[in-house]
Amino acid sequence: MPTQAKIGKTMLRLVTGDIADQDTDAVVTAAHWRLNKGTGTDGTIHTKGGPRIYEECRRIGGCPIGDAVITTGGDLKARHVIHAVGPVWHGGEEHEPEFLASAYRRSLEVAVQHGLPS
Repeated sequence: MPTQAKIGKTMLRLVTGDIADQDTDAVVTAAHWRLNKGTGTDGTIHTKGGPRIYEECRRIGGCPIGDAVITTGGDLKARHVIHAVGPVWHGGEEHEPEFLASAYRRSLEVAVQHGLPS
């Protein structure tokens, strides 16, 4: 059973499981700025989601660090994938905390811009 809390008008629900199996409007993955198929969660999203996700990423061409872009969910249950590009940690002296906060914020902004409530 998911843990949930109401924050203002927003219901926050924490779910345990494989992100690639979630039936939501969108899932968010940590992506490389080139939007190429990564490893870990990003690799799983691309593998389970099929080639349409990568094709859209290829057409987009890249995403600046601290930003996020949206693609189809391909073969996933989720209708969309939001690809959030966070920084690579270099000791905190290259504005990594700010870039990471921006990637989180941009993920939520992209979801709102596309009318995705889950």
